[in-house]
Amino acid sequence: MLTRPSLGFGLGLRVDHYEAILGGTPPVDWFEALTENYLVPGGKPLDYLQRFRERYPIALHGVSLSIGSTAPLNGEYLSQLRALADRIEPVWVSDHLCWTGTGGRNTHDLLPLPYTEEALAHVVRRVQAVQEALGRRILLENVSSYVAFRDSELTEWEFLAEVAGRADCLILLDVNNIYVSSVNHGFDPLAYLAGVPLERVQQIHLAGHENHGDYLIDTHDHPVPDPVWALYAETLRRLGPVTTMIERDANIPPLEELCAELEAARALSARTLASAPRQALAS
Repeated sequence: MLTRPSLGFGLGLRVDHYEAILGGTPPVDWFEALTENYLVPGGKPLDYLQRFRERYPIALHGVSLSIGSTAPLNGEYLSQLRALADRIEPVWVSDHLCWTGTGGRNTHDLLPLPYTEEALAHVVRRVQAVQEALGRRILLENVSSYVAFRDSELTEWEFLAEVAGRADCLILLDVNNIYVSSVNHGFDPLAYLAGVPLERVQQIHLAGHENHGDYLIDTHDHPVPDPVWALYAETLRRLGPVTTMIERDANIPPLEELCAELEAARALSARTLASAPRQALAS
């Protein structure tokens, strides 16, 4: 197996919950920290992160790698990320399979790639360079998308599988993003799962979205909806136990409410794996 054993069930580390976490023992197995919040040589944010790291496994999750951009990789960012990883010793480091800007401009959005052989070779080279710079294997996350390129030669899942295999990186599988994109683009989410190299899946994201009828927007400001729970169960039937996290980036509720949602993920995982462990997934 290329992946590590499951860490269990975690939450995103958010400022709203800092004191509640440190002041108690919430039923959370691990936390995911947003990389860009802690790229500082010292100060309060890093002090908090170090305190959390003393009590919990921490994963670093970034939004600035822009692995698919044609702009040169940001050497300063990679140096800061390596310094943070050396200091915190995260269980792993992840970012997104996308691009976020070019020509010195940052769109502050996770933009989809054309799924072509040219783009594939470009991304693989950059992933290899990033892993060399960081001295570690990274995870790449599938993103939600709202447009597609006419020139694409591969499906999104074929592209993700080829990047992971050729660059020897791992996958952060966002189940909500699969569902959102499946509605927006009209593909079968089970076909996506069937095409993912599951031995490379290190982590799962669960989240909510906004439903606009004939399209969905990935907002991370709602509880996990029923269709995403159902797709998560299908993922577990194929994959077995895997590190899982619930994301909430807006309309953040009290920690107790998120812990209750996390308990629902635990319970669903236990039921699913007990009733049908590692069943083959029909596409």
